[in-house]
Amino acid sequence: MSPSKTEQTLVAQRYAKLEKIKALGCPVYPNAYSSTHALRQILEQHRNSSKEELESQPVTVRVCGRVVAIRGKGKAGFLNLSDGENRLQVYVRRDGVGERLFGLYRLLDVGDFLGVEGFLFRTRTGELTVHAAGMEFLAKSLLPLPEKWHGLTDIEIRYRQRYLDLIANPGVREVFVTRSRIIRGIRDYLDGRGYVEVETPMMQPVAGGATARPFRTFHNAHGMPLYLRVAPELYLKRLIVGQLERVYEINRNFRNEGISTQHNPEFTMLEFYQSYSDYRELMDLTEDLLKGLAHEILGSPEFEFNGIRISLRTWARYSMKESIRKFWPGEALPVPRSEELESLAGLARLCRSWNDYARSSGLDPVNCKSGDSRGLIWAALFDAVVEKHLVQPTIIYDYPLELSPLSKTKPEDPSLVERFELYIGGMEIANAYSELNDPEEQKRRFEAQAVERDKGDEEAHRMDEDYVRALRYGMPPTAGEGIGIDRLTMLFTDSDSIRDVILFPLLRPEKKPQ
Repeated sequence: MSPSKTEQTLVAQRYAKLEKIKALGCPVYPNAYSSTHALRQILEQHRNSSKEELESQPVTVRVCGRVVAIRGKGKAGFLNLSDGENRLQVYVRRDGVGERLFGLYRLLDVGDFLGVEGFLFRTRTGELTVHAAGMEFLAKSLLPLPEKWHGLTDIEIRYRQRYLDLIANPGVREVFVTRSRIIRGIRDYLDGRGYVEVETPMMQPVAGGATARPFRTFHNAHGMPLYLRVAPELYLKRLIVGQLERVYEINRNFRNEGISTQHNPEFTMLEFYQSYSDYRELMDLTEDLLKGLAHEILGSPEFEFNGIRISLRTWARYSMKESIRKFWPGEALPVPRSEELESLAGLARLCRSWNDYARSSGLDPVNCKSGDSRGLIWAALFDAVVEKHLVQPTIIYDYPLELSPLSKTKPEDPSLVERFELYIGGMEIANAYSELNDPEEQKRRFEAQAVERDKGDEEAHRMDEDYVRALRYGMPPTAGEGIGIDRLTMLFTDSDSIRDVILFPLLRPEKKPQ
């Protein structure tokens, strides 16, 4: 969008003011400013200081920040400085700062950066204020900020120009402060349990660890194609082979997929692996971790998300098959019998029944096709019937083998794997399983995935010969898990979209002005 004539005039005025500030002899873009106090410190330390105390025991300060308000005429005026979170008033008098600096004051615009030296006092209304004795100009805001600090509501601009979003919408800063606290809390939790934080390659010769379409790149010096990682899993498990018995990584992953309120092609995951454990141990660990984080960050295991009260006090656990029966609309359709879920013929009947019901009720149909296996149909039924009901913390476990090429099978039913996913607020938050550590079985599964790739499945897992070789040196029983940092932040900050919790989400190219 091209700027209006009014905006062009305002910008021209600000450029003209910058030249006048230079003419006053003020450096316009100095290298640094030495402050004595952060705004927060002053407000906290002198919250209860009376007018008389400040007069009898003068407090001299040097502070800096962005000018967010200017008012007053004549020989004196006020401005407010902000650090993005706190505000402090400054009083400027001509006879206090001198003719040149008062001229600077009169050339300031909202958005400029300023350093101020002076002493603290309270105004007649009792507001804590710096009485300016000196000022240093630090930077000019050549483009006007959103009007009255509340004018930035356009979602596209907010995501594309996050710097403006942070300035204009105070709640945005708190979202990302909370995100930082979540990551710090996770690190503290895992470090306290003997985990070692590691880093693994973001460019990989084989895109492995998840079934996803990767981004491709090329390394010129080696003349080799590479992929941006879709997951760090196979590298972390190589470290388990090397007897780093508990490892984790808070990592950036890249998947060449669509964008939605829950998906961004670049996202952040926690992945951790624990030797001599299985998926049931990680169910308990995950519950303990998230309850502790909620207490630490929110002060309670209960919070609002999309208008619903979520409680982490009680967690439900169902197998995938049990969940289909649990959430089947029994008032409209007969609840599936266990034997129906075990046979292809029974599953075909259930799919037809559900799709007839879905058409008349405006629900999602079961997305399965002829030739799908029992496990694939289970997964399709789960997506259509169950997932939208998983608002309170719910662990779904025992997934079909076809969906989990890296998981260990259940001894009592080799068609299932020891895998679970955690759902909260209708979103998948975590994915975990008992890791497959039989190298020959792992190779067979990679080969089966290769067949699916040949059939056109671009997300099927690729063969990784080196990973199979690593397993042949021996990997102990291990459980591993991934937790989505972005979605967890959405929950804890009551954010509707993943773009609200990623500072710079991927967007379409910006349209050029016509």
